[in-house]
Amino acid sequence: MDLLDWHRGRLSSRRLALLVQHLPRDAALNLELHGEAAEWSVTDHLLAHVIDQLRESNWMFAMVNRDEDDDPPEFPDPLRRPGETEPGPAPEEVAAFLGTG
Repeated sequence: MDLLDWHRGRLSSRRLALLVQHLPRDAALNLELHGEAAEWSVTDHLLAHVIDQLRESNWMFAMVNRDEDDDPPEFPDPLRRPGETEPGPAPEEVAAFLGTG
């Protein structure tokens, strides 16, 4: 596909817009516009959420089955998502914000 065809009148603006809208996720334009977020699909986001939930349930299991004298295990950090620089807030920060802790 030659983009000069648009200037030559052989490629309509509508067709050019459709081609740009349906570029693959790893196209240079998508990477330039959206950064690493363009590399993550819906499946990737869902898998990251599943991993976060699994880590939390393992943490809960460890909390319930630990000796009372032992230090509690640290709450797991969620996986870093595209565009995030730091993991999400700690449970204590959320509880303090909501006024429940």
